Order: sequence, then structure tokens, then C-alpha cells
Amino acid sequence: MRSPHRMTQDTDRSPEAPAPTEAPATPAPRYGPYDSNPEWDNPYEQLAGLDDRAVDTFLQKDPDAFDAFETGESPAPVPPPPPAAPPRRRPRSAFRRALGHLSWGAKITVAVLVLAAFLTLGDRWAVLYAENKAEESLKNAMNLTAAPEVDIDGFPFLTQVAARRLDTVHLTVPDVAAGRVSLAEVSATGHDVRISGEGLTGIDGADIGGVNGEVRLSFDDLGRELGASQVTFTGKGTDRVLARGTLPVVGHELALRADALIRRDGDRGVSTEVTGMRLDIGDLAVFRPGTGPNDGLHLTPSSLEKLTDETAKAKALLSVPAIVHALGVPDSQIRAALDNDRELADLLGTPAVVDDLLAVNLVDLAAAHPDVLRRLGIDPNLLDALTDLTRPQLADRLTLGFTLPELPGEGDVRLRDVRVEPDGILVRLEGTGVRFGK
Repeated sequence: MRSPHRMTQDTDRSPEAPAPTEAPATPAPRYGPYDSNPEWDNPYEQLAGLDDRAVDTFLQKDPDAFDAFETGESPAPVPPPPPAAPPRRRPRSAFRRALGHLSWGAKITVAVLVLAAFLTLGDRWAVLYAENKAEESLKNAMNLTAAPEVDIDGFPFLTQVAARRLDTVHLTVPDVAAGRVSLAEVSATGHDVRISGEGLTGIDGADIGGVNGEVRLSFDDLGRELGASQVTFTGKGTDRVLARGTLPVVGHELALRADALIRRDGDRGVSTEVTGMRLDIGDLAVFRPGTGPNDGLHLTPSSLEKLTDETAKAKALLSVPAIVHALGVPDSQIRAALDNDRELADLLGTPAVVDDLLAVNLVDLAAAHPDVLRRLGIDPNLLDALTDLTRPQLADRLTLGFTLPELPGEGDVRLRDVRVEPDGILVRLEGTGVRFGK
């Protein structure tokens, strides 16, 4: 169908008129997706040739194409759809990225190291399991208040279990009761340990070829253990312990001094010989328990020096016949000293008289003249308590000896030597053929 406009142009041209020279045809602009048909060179014909559904589809695809069609402009090119995003890949870990750059030899080495790490971890777990089982068994067998500490040496451990033989085992037991005292620590090392039983969980006994260890008695614990919290112990030399402190006696705090000689007692015990025991009543008198010539209650040199200034006490002392007789001084000289203070001072300053007065046992003096002690400033009740405190009783309070506790198995464990150190008593022990369990 021709459009009316083209028909009008054909009727107006006369037949006689020569045909005008036509300019080269300019190709008609293409509009929309349907301009590819050369027969549709009229845009209205193109539009008329479209049914409603085609127009709707055309406008839905590109709404701006119609506006471009009306204005004669070329429609804007439709941008192609964005390319589909590739599937997201899971990022590799740093370890996998590092392995990706390694050679096959290096990867094999890494694999071997990882396997060795897992084997080592398993071996250490087996050691911890065996140590915990041993600690529990020893605690029950030795009736301990705290579990001991067991350390098994040697690597790998599982190969030792398979061979039923351990290289070295260390044992540490704190607070072991040993009679009147508690040992601060007992440590021992067993060598050439042969175990019995099946597998790791079936170990039921051990046979130790050789044992060496140490036993330590702490000075810090001795006061609590001996019930004398006011007494401290210090080491002197390699075999002597000094005890210094106070001891309450009938309301009086008496200074205590004693020396303890530490010795080995057989193969399993440590003995103590307490010497030099004395109780000081201020600077007035000294009490030494016992029945020897130097034992008993005696005045101190400083107290005799004070007697020259305290004439009343001095005259009270010289008025006792037993003392006068002990001095061996003529009665005339005693009477002159009692009548003249200067004569009294000269008499008490004589070295021979001083030595004789220091040798007088006030215990014997108090038996016949109890008032003399009161005049000298000594409580008679204190004297009674001191006479009841015998040497064995006082020595027992300061005894540091002990005996090694019995082991729960068989074997020969004995003391090797005893040594006094600044912080306690150290005992070395050794043994052979020690057997535990089955």
C-alpha cells in the first residue's frame, strides 16, 4: 500500500516534462528493530505494519526507542547485560598457600614432621597417664596426706613400655611423717626400673635396680612439730644445731639455750644428743637441769656485781651459814663485811669469793632458807617448777631425731650420711632391689 503523500507527488508531474535528474538516494534511517526490511522505507508504514503485541513488546524492550522514533534520532544502544559472576571459590588457608609453593621433597618433609609431632604428643600423653597412676598408687600404699610427684625420664616412653623397662624415674614426697617430726621432703631417683603387667594400663608392679635420694628436715617446721613455737633452730657446722628461744614456766618467760648434736643412728635413723641446756632467769640466775656439779640454779657473774650496790641482798646472802661455810672465809671477816659496806664490797670483789658464790646451788640453799631466794628476787614457785623440769624432759622437747618410714615394698634402703645445712638437716640415702606391687 502506497502512502497518500507519495501518490500526490506522482500526479503533479506532467508526462511531457523530462524526468529530473535524481540525486543519489540517501539510505533511509533505520528505526527500531524492524527497519531491517528494505520495503518499509516509510516509518508510518513500519508502524502500521506492527500489531499491538509487537508494539508492546518493542516498548517493553526499550522504552526510549519510541521517543527516538518520534524525534528521528537514533536510539541509544542498549548496554549488554553484565557478565555472570564466576562461582565464588573458598579461599585457601595460609598453610595451603604455603604448601602450594613447596616442592614435593619439601612437602614430604613437612608431612613427616607433622606425623612426628602427633607421635610425640601421643607419647607425652602416655607418660602423663603413667605418672598419674603411679602417684595415686604410692599415695594409697604409703598412707600419704598429699599425692607424691612422679617424673619418668626417657624418650620415647612407649618403646620403654613395650620393652617393660624404664631408664629413670624421679619421686618426690612432701610432708612424710617420721615419728615426732615430719620430713619436709623426700626425693629419690630410681634407675633400671623393670615393670610388670600387660600394656600401658595393666602395669601392676616395678622392680628398681638402684635408688639414691635425699631426706630434708626443715628448721622452719621444727618449732611447730616439737610444740615449741618460740624456739628457733639454726645450723652450726656440719653436725650441730643451735636452739634459741623462750620457754614459759609458771608465768615466767625463761630464755632457752641448747645445742643438739646430729648423728646417724644405724641404717635408717637419725639421733640427737642435746647438750648445753640452760634456762636464764633474766640476768639474775641460770638453771641447768641435771644432777652434775654445774647443774642446778646458780647466780650469774652480773648478778654478783650488782650485789655490791644492793647491800641488803648481799647481807642476806652472807647471813646464811651454808654460804659462809662454802666460802671458807673466817667468821671475823664475814662480821666485818656485815657491819661495814666498804668491807662488804671488798669481800664480794675478791675473785676467790666470787667463784665460790657462783658455785653455790640455790636449789640446795632454798631448801633450808627459802626466804633467801625471795630476798634475791627469785620466785620460790619458779624454783619448784624448775626442779620438776628434769633433763630428759627438756631434752625430749628439743630432740630432732627420726626414723625413715617403712617403704610399701621390698628392698634395702639405708642412710648414707647426715649433714647439717643452714636451713635444715639433709640425709642422703641409697638402696638396691626395691620392689613395689607385684
